Amino acid sequence: MVRWVTQLLQENNLSPGKTVSYQKRKDFLIRLAQKLEPWQVEQADRAIKLYNYFLNRSKNGNDLKEAEASWQELLEKTQKVLRRRHYSYRTEKTYLDWVRRFGEFTEFKPPEALTGEDFQDFLTHLAVERHVAPSTQNQALNALVFFFREGLERDIGPYIEAVKAKERRRLPVVLTREEVQEVLFNLEEPYYLICALMYGGGLRVSEAVRVRVKDLNFERGLITVYSGKGDQDRVTVLPRRLEPEFEVHLTKVRETYEMDRKAGVAGVFLPHALERKYPKAGKEWAWFWVFPSRELSVDPRTKTVRRHHLHPTAVQRAFKKALHKAGVEKPATVHSLRHSFATHLLEDGYDIRTIQELMGHKSLRTTMIYTHIVGKRITGVISPFDR
Repeated sequence: MVRWVTQLLQENNLSPGKTVSYQKRKDFLIRLAQKLEPWQVEQADRAIKLYNYFLNRSKNGNDLKEAEASWQELLEKTQKVLRRRHYSYRTEKTYLDWVRRFGEFTEFKPPEALTGEDFQDFLTHLAVERHVAPSTQNQALNALVFFFREGLERDIGPYIEAVKAKERRRLPVVLTREEVQEVLFNLEEPYYLICALMYGGGLRVSEAVRVRVKDLNFERGLITVYSGKGDQDRVTVLPRRLEPEFEVHLTKVRETYEMDRKAGVAGVFLPHALERKYPKAGKEWAWFWVFPSRELSVDPRTKTVRRHHLHPTAVQRAFKKALHKAGVEKPATVHSLRHSFATHLLEDGYDIRTIQELMGHKSLRTTMIYTHIVGKRITGVISPFDR
């Protein structure tokens, strides 16, 4: 890694021991990107950052330690605000991670010296050098706007002129009906039921694992999805075909629930407002997870030992194995089940706006990626899993 620093110093006629400016580092990496592999450019970037880091440490050890301590204080301050405003734990982790990455990018510049230009340079860096998707860049933008306003207690500026990440619209990977059945056949419980629910109702994996007993309405064949993407609630179809299997599954889950009650385990996690209003609701059967984890875990915020739901990663791993066993060669992921739900409904003639509602898309443009053909609106939607 030393060769990258040596090469940069030589190209810029810099003496060893001189700090490399952000602009010189940026120009150097752009030149490397034109002739080298991405991993080599990343290696060079890290080498230069480490060079600056240790150089500054040797020169200004105390200043650097003070800056790092200041950043840690700001992280803790931002975390407290996030929790006070009841942001989800996932959002909290995401926001704090972006703040840390921003700190690394500025080489832990003293917080009081941070400007809108640093913010702008970081967003440009994400688009130009890291080639992130627009959604990722927007996530970083939201996190850092929050950090500046709540952590640093100041606005970034009237406007930001960062380079925007390029929109890369890729067609989703969709499985045929036969491929869906083959994959589901190779899944064991509870992963079969989770994936069948994703295909049968168009759920995201994060939504499927968070389903509670009360969310299932077998009488009407509906499932309510709470706090979906964008913190939106929606109602979608619950496949009639899955009712007998859910009956068996919930009988087993009830045993786990009763075991927790007898053992005095704390109730399941509840939204903050509800937990304050109904503190005992977490111990009620209606609020229990449909897909609980086998093991108890410690709540990272309250340090309370309770039972969480299955982790999405476990579902993703199970799906990948089933895909391989089924002999499906497509680069599908568990999210392909949701794509397949929408596509198969369109093939069955359902209206695009009906599908938009079932998928929970804010914009019709997102749903339109599945097809350019809009069928007439049909009421009384039947899940493709029931066909």
